[in-house]
Order: sequence, then C-alpha cells, then structure tokens
Amino acid sequence: MFSSGPNYTKLKTHLRLAINRLKLLEKKKTELAQKARREIADYIAAGKSERAKIRVEYIIREDYMVEAMELLEMYCDLLLARFGLIQQMKNLDEGLAEAISTILWAAPRIQTDVQEIKVIADILTSKYGRQYTEACREEAIQTISEKLKHKMSVQSPSKLLVEKYLIEIAKNYNVDYEPDPQVMAEAQDAMLIDIGANGGESRNNLDTASGGMPHPLGFIGFPQAPLLPDPGSHSNISDEKPKPQPRSKMPMNNYQLPDLPAVPTENNDPSTNLPENDDIDFDDLMKRFEDLKKRK
Repeated sequence: MFSSGPNYTKLKTHLRLAINRLKLLEKKKTELAQKARREIADYIAAGKSERAKIRVEYIIREDYMVEAMELLEMYCDLLLARFGLIQQMKNLDEGLAEAISTILWAAPRIQTDVQEIKVIADILTSKYGRQYTEACREEAIQTISEKLKHKMSVQSPSKLLVEKYLIEIAKNYNVDYEPDPQVMAEAQDAMLIDIGANGGESRNNLDTASGGMPHPLGFIGFPQAPLLPDPGSHSNISDEKPKPQPRSKMPMNNYQLPDLPAVPTENNDPSTNLPENDDIDFDDLMKRFEDLKKRK
C-alpha cells in the first residue's frame, strides 16, 4: 500500500525550513495588519464606513491566515519531535495522523507562500502513498484539523464579525463609531433565540420563592436550613447541664488548729462585766499600786 524510499534527511531539513518560513510570514502579516488597522481608523473618522468594512474583511482573512500558519508550524514541529516514528514505522502512527493529514490537505493551498510545505507533502506522499494523499485533499479523511479548515476557508466573514472588528478598532484609536443597528439587532435576536432553545422548558420549573427567576445551569438546590431546637424541649435543658463534681475533703486526723481569738458574742460584751455601780474605788486602786511597787 505504501511506497518506499522517502528521503528522511531532506524531510527533516525542509521541516525546519518550513518552521522558520512560517514564523517570518506570521510576523510580517501581523505588522501589516497593524498598519491596516490605523488606516481603517482613519476611514472611520472620515465617515467612510463602507470602505472601512472592506478593509476589515481583508484584515480578518489575514488574521485567519496567521492562525492557520501557527497551526502548520505546530504540526511541523510535532513531526520533528516524533521523527523516529516516521522512520521506523511503515504504517501511519495514530499520534501523527492529524499532523500528516492536515499538512497534506493544506499543501496545495499554501505552497505559494511556503514552498517548503510542497516538498514536505511530496516526501510524505512517497512514504504513505498517493492514494492516502488524494483522500486527504478530498477531505475523505476524518483526522484533518477542523480548525485549520475553518481558518483557510474562502468564505467571507459574517457581518457581525466585521462590526465587532470595527468597534474594537475605533475603541483602540479613540474614534467615534456607530455600529450598524440592523446587524446588531439581528445578532441580539439570534442570541435570544439560542438562549430560548436551550432553556425554553425551564419556564414551568421556576421557583416561586425566588421571585420567578430561573436558576442558573448546574443548579442543584439551596442548602438545607439548620435545624432549630424544639420549643417543648426547654424543660430538658437543665437536665442536660453537667453536674458539679464534689469537692475533695482534706484529711483532718491529728490536725492542730492554731490558737485563734475567740469570736465575740453577746455574753462577752465588755459593757456587761462592768460593775453596776459606776463609782470608782480609789482606795482599792492605791492599794494595788503599792503592791506592784513592792514586787519590783
């Protein structure tokens, strides 16, 4: 099924050359697109909106082409990283199917700007057969990158995309621009239709407690409210309190208390010990005084 004799050295060399060429083209196209944006801003300021739209379509195509070149650069880099699989395996490896089929599909469409891609495609054809290459170019192979096919398509950009480009360019260069109301209205209607198609069945499932607003996607319900205590269970609260622990008593065996003054009582009132007669016996006092002197 597969032809033999591909030049692997030439393939590796042209893969590297293609990567460098693609990088240069990406940089060049990006710089030209920036200059074109300045020109479009001047058209908008001058009121030449129709001419600005034509230039915007050109910029959109160039932006798409830059993105397509970035994808091709990535695929070429992938082939270099897995070059051993190309050399050793006779059949096409599944890990390389997307990169190889996409390069074979894109080669006729980009070989004018990147001639190295044509050489790479010819070597891959000699490796995997002309039948496989023709199937890739006729889009009969499912492994071709859909993103690259979209970026390199010849279809004109949508009116909405053109308006978005004009709005962004006018914003970046501080130029007043009024977008086409008809295009923006159609885009808004299309968005509402899309939303209705995805969530039209939710009208009957609205939560009246939330004010009639639909729940967002992925809504799984509100969290449960914390359980409140039963009002009738207050009588059991006191029973649930922890009981105080009994205090430990110190042993009192052979424990001597210090001599403490007696607590005064009614019977110990000094006023009760006074003689009923308030007269003081001076003779008795003198006698006691003399006795004290003799003891000294």
